Amino acid sequence: MVGCGIPQDTTVDATGVSLGIVAARWHADLVDQMVERALLAAKSCGVTETIVLRVAGSVELPVVAQALARQCAAVVAFGVVVRGATAHFDYVCRSVTDGLTRVSLDEATPVGHGVLTVETLGQASDRAGLPDSAEDKGWSATVAVLESAVALRGLGCDGRCDCPGDRGLAGGGNVTAGRRGRW
Repeated sequence: MVGCGIPQDTTVDATGVSLGIVAARWHADLVDQMVERALLAAKSCGVTETIVLRVAGSVELPVVAQALARQCAAVVAFGVVVRGATAHFDYVCRSVTDGLTRVSLDEATPVGHGVLTVETLGQASDRAGLPDSAEDKGWSATVAVLESAVALRGLGCDGRCDCPGDRGLAGGGNVTAGRRGRW
């Protein structure tokens, strides 16, 4: 059931956290709404550094999410995949989910899964954060990923460390050569 058990629109103090957003161009009306809600959520959480990039479709999200994860403390990906009459839906959903999870683990960076995988466009509309939607995936996925980034920072990690307080750096600064700090 849409909306059951989801937390209310909350915020977290993510001041100083950089956020990357990657969004597919398919179903632009719904994806654009989720990106707008994500940007509003980020601002409400104190985020001032945000990068927004677009890709053709949801399958392309993980590779760009990975590039963003190398620059930002948190990343969120948005898209809409609607079931059709073939197995393509299953392949796309699996590819996106596995890809985003792999990026998060490989890069040690929180990556939010804001890809709506639905049976109908009506179901997507119910989750896209429109004025009459039951859910707001743009907001909720963004706050969730920012909360994870803040938790890692609280452990003294910047996502690229052997927690806590790596190599004597107070606050766990980024020590990976050739990569800029993400905090």
